[in-house]
Amino acid sequence: MDDADEFDPGPPLETIGSVFAVYETRTDGERLFYYGDPLVDPESMMRELWPAFRDAGYEAQFTRRHGEYVIVAEPTNTGIDGIPWTNVVLFLATVASTLFAGAMWYHIDPFAEPLEIWRAWPFSVAILLVLGVHEMGHYVMSRYHDVDASLPYFLPVPTIIGTMGAVIKMKGRMPDRKALFDIGVAGPLAGLVATVVVTVVGLHLPPVIAPAELANDPDAIRLQLGYPPLLELLAAAFDQPLYRDDPTTSVNPVVIGGWVGMFVTFLNLIPVGQLDGGHILRAMVGDRQETVAALVPGVLFALAGYLYYVGGYDGNSVLIWVFWGFFATLIAAAGPAKPVVDDRLGAERILLGIVTFVLGVLCFMPVPIEIVS
Repeated sequence: MDDADEFDPGPPLETIGSVFAVYETRTDGERLFYYGDPLVDPESMMRELWPAFRDAGYEAQFTRRHGEYVIVAEPTNTGIDGIPWTNVVLFLATVASTLFAGAMWYHIDPFAEPLEIWRAWPFSVAILLVLGVHEMGHYVMSRYHDVDASLPYFLPVPTIIGTMGAVIKMKGRMPDRKALFDIGVAGPLAGLVATVVVTVVGLHLPPVIAPAELANDPDAIRLQLGYPPLLELLAAAFDQPLYRDDPTTSVNPVVIGGWVGMFVTFLNLIPVGQLDGGHILRAMVGDRQETVAALVPGVLFALAGYLYYVGGYDGNSVLIWVFWGFFATLIAAAGPAKPVVDDRLGAERILLGIVTFVLGVLCFMPVPIEIVS
């Protein structure tokens, strides 16, 4: 770390000095270090300095090093540097894992017929489309608001759908409630548009018929999906069956891709912590969001208890809500994103937020998956 005689890259020192008495400046590569003493409380200080650093092209953080107060500024980067190999590798791995999982929905044994799994490509495309569009909604809106964010990271996992979803990493602070709201709401709405398209296409594709040996096997088990109201509405609107009462026939696996999109939309709109719902509600109601977030785990545990003790469902069917109850507890404790400028939203965004949560409710299903003997 070298001393800097001149410190031109960052904001003017006199601007910083109005709230932070700088006594030393240093550089380390592209990072800038301002050592000094805060003249006001740190939160107010950083709220005051944030626009100056942002205009100079830097993201600033206040911290303490070796007993000294320091503001660390790093260049803001909202572009893509080179080929994002990690994202590419994870995407290709997710293509493979969703093909493998999709083969099972088409009644293809991937171990006995490994070369046949390519036939599951419609399922793989459906899953990747709804997840990818959701995350790209966040990414595009982050770029619009000059918030540093990564491209989507797909998560390949050997589950019945072949993935645990996709995420993007938010690297920069939220400038204001508008940015927090827009970035939070863009993912669910964009993903839901893709989900509706995928579902409608899937409903018009031929169903999958179970092989006779499987249909007649007394030891066979069947996964029965719960359908959310939105999927029911789409099936009714286009007069397409969902084959609930026929154990030998199931909807085309592309519909499962739409089902995944709806379930992901609902889960992401749970209003806790850094989930999309947490971002949206924090932007809408401010600190009162944390009161709502504190109640969410109890609601999820209560739902699991009701389904188990009153609804008569087995533990496997309700375990997902127990898991999400614990998960919601953890992310609620971590707290929501807090924008630098915490001014109220306008009525248009409040209305859009309400509509988004209503759409999320239409994607809810009490028992997403049930194992039927």
